[in-house]
Amino acid sequence: MLALMSRAIEERNRRMLRARDTMDRAFAKPLDVAALARVAHASPAHFSRQFRATFGETPHRYLQRRRVERAMELLRETMDPVTEICFDVGFNSLGTFSRTFREIVGESPSAYRAGRGGGCEAEQVPACWAMAWTRPAGRTAVSEKRAAGSVA
Repeated sequence: MLALMSRAIEERNRRMLRARDTMDRAFAKPLDVAALARVAHASPAHFSRQFRATFGETPHRYLQRRRVERAMELLRETMDPVTEICFDVGFNSLGTFSRTFREIVGESPSAYRAGRGGGCEAEQVPACWAMAWTRPAGRTAVSEKRAAGSVA
């Protein structure tokens, strides 16, 4: 009996992982619970309950978070307009994108980009220089003292 239950749980987890993998691959496409439930071979209501039980969040929230994660990457690495990024990651409305981004990240997409150096400019600086410029000042002083033998 215990083996049968553990096989059922394992099968349920496999189906939920298939649905989550589909969201990870096709996050920018229009996805709805019914389509994801078909991937997981479950009814939409059962799928939503099982997804939340397995991953701790609803399918809709997972998809939103996945889209925002991709948007964060695009905001850091490109100079594409925020509106274009919004549509590229699968949102249909700039307002919804901005509200969801702020809920998940804690700041607006524009503020996030501004706080990260504005996108592509950071790529023009060699990594060794960027590391040297952003290294905490205290670390260098301690390292020098250790090298001189005055810090234990």
